[in-house]
Amino acid sequence: MVNENRTLIADAFSKTGEQVELCGWVHRVRNLGGVRFIVLRDRSGQMQLVSDADFPLPVESVICARGTVRASDKAPGGAEIALESYNVLAQAAPDLPVAVNQDPGGLSLGAILDNRMISLRNPKLLAIFRIQAVCVQAFGDFFRSEGFTEIKSSKIIGGGSEGGTNLFPLDYFGKKAYLAQSPQLYKQAMVAAGLERVFEIGHAYRAEKHETPRHINEYVSLDVEMGFIDSERPLIELERRFMAYLFETVRRDNARELGLWEADVPNPESCDAIPIVSYDEAKDIVKKTTGQRVMDVNPEAERVLCDWAQKEHGIAMVFINDFPRRKRPFYAYPRDQKTMSFDLLFRGLEITTGGRRIHEYPMLLEALPKYGLKESDLGAYMDIFKYGCPPHGGFALGLERITQKILGLANIKEATLFPRDRQRVAP
Repeated sequence: MVNENRTLIADAFSKTGEQVELCGWVHRVRNLGGVRFIVLRDRSGQMQLVSDADFPLPVESVICARGTVRASDKAPGGAEIALESYNVLAQAAPDLPVAVNQDPGGLSLGAILDNRMISLRNPKLLAIFRIQAVCVQAFGDFFRSEGFTEIKSSKIIGGGSEGGTNLFPLDYFGKKAYLAQSPQLYKQAMVAAGLERVFEIGHAYRAEKHETPRHINEYVSLDVEMGFIDSERPLIELERRFMAYLFETVRRDNARELGLWEADVPNPESCDAIPIVSYDEAKDIVKKTTGQRVMDVNPEAERVLCDWAQKEHGIAMVFINDFPRRKRPFYAYPRDQKTMSFDLLFRGLEITTGGRRIHEYPMLLEALPKYGLKESDLGAYMDIFKYGCPPHGGFALGLERITQKILGLANIKEATLFPRDRQRVAP
């Protein structure tokens, strides 16, 4: 039987002298001189149970244990339970494919992902997704507080969101459709519909043939769009405030998880110091720092720029704006030969792309041929602007990339529950 009023392990430490019932997974079993030390794990933490009786269950078996809490200087957390009885809810098979109670640093990424259903039970690996959940909650909480409305757009679309490349096609009842690269069209439509400020948390799909530590083909995009702006600067300042809020929230709510990874987040106040440099200035900084001229802000340049920002401004983050038109999609608002667009780099990796969009119908018609597009290629997208749309813009953050950089993970797949790449479609 399961007691619905069971005590969480985290709460049991304060109940010295009381009898409690804990339910969870058998994390570790040791037999020392005939005394069994059983570590039990639940969602709130771990606690040691002590028994003189035999304990034949394999690790990862699920039990409900009853006993009295007693203080112990030798026990983790300063308390343990004198085990009196337990009942088995589910006995685990003894051939565990990967160790759950050891540091996952000894496992290859392939072993972790091939056995994902089990490896996620490792407290250190599970901590990644506790932090990720807080990032999602912080994103929603912040933008609701700023007057944004959450939307949910379709992930099955009839054409490309950004020009029709890198799309996953699918058969939609005999018609060709695609998985959405981004909610771009729908965000803009909802701004024009009168919501003015919208955000979305949803999956995005890119059929890019990458095999790098920074790319996956399915990821969670944190999208924002807002009306009545005249440049990219209000978006940059909005994201600056959000990053400060995010770091403050993770620091407060995920201290234990950060500790498992020996990780930290930037001081929230330091977000005020994130520098803004133009695309050309960014290339100059890289040249001055490395002595090498770069043709683009490539991954190596991103690392150099973040190291420069840490040294000069006290935070390993930098906004880059004024990208050339050739580097941006057709809808990026022009400023001479540049665009009102930006990226945000964090600890050597681009985590955000955004900017002001073209909202004027004639200007959009003029821009399309320069990108090899016709009005008919975009279908209903053009109606947003043909019938009146305010000046607007937005940005998108990659959830997995933020998580990866907070924890210093070597590969973005580590920050993805069930990664999808060129080879992996299971589990």
